[in-house]
Amino acid sequence: MTVVLLPVGEDVDRARQVAEAVLDLPGETSELEVIVLNVFTEFDVADEGTKVSSDQFYDETDFPESMETVISLLKEGGATIRPKRAHGEPAEEIIAEANSVNADYIAISGRKRSPTGKVLFGSVTQSVLLSAETPVIVTMAE
Repeated sequence: MTVVLLPVGEDVDRARQVAEAVLDLPGETSELEVIVLNVFTEFDVADEGTKVSSDQFYDETDFPESMETVISLLKEGGATIRPKRAHGEPAEEIIAEANSVNADYIAISGRKRSPTGKVLFGSVTQSVLLSAETPVIVTMAE
């Protein structure tokens, strides 16, 4: 059995693209176990004595539409699916989950960004590529 961790964000098209790449991996799709992971980004905001935390909004059962799309596509393709939601810093959660499930691959969608955009906003894909011990498959959004 090949175990693939497939983290997805909110973008349905990017999620579909990386799911299709997973289904195109060599071997039988019936031998694929795909952990579809969505990470709810942790945050804290304070304003004039009021503090708001992501803990107040996080629901581990509230999967985004992109996850539902990917799960359906992978099931139709014959893969075994394990949906999961996490709360924290996305790159850290992705790497921790890959290590936890002993994933053979991490399959993630990237997108083109300017060097300034990467510096100002960071890049989950870049962080995963640089930090993961697991092989990473990256599909690029068109």
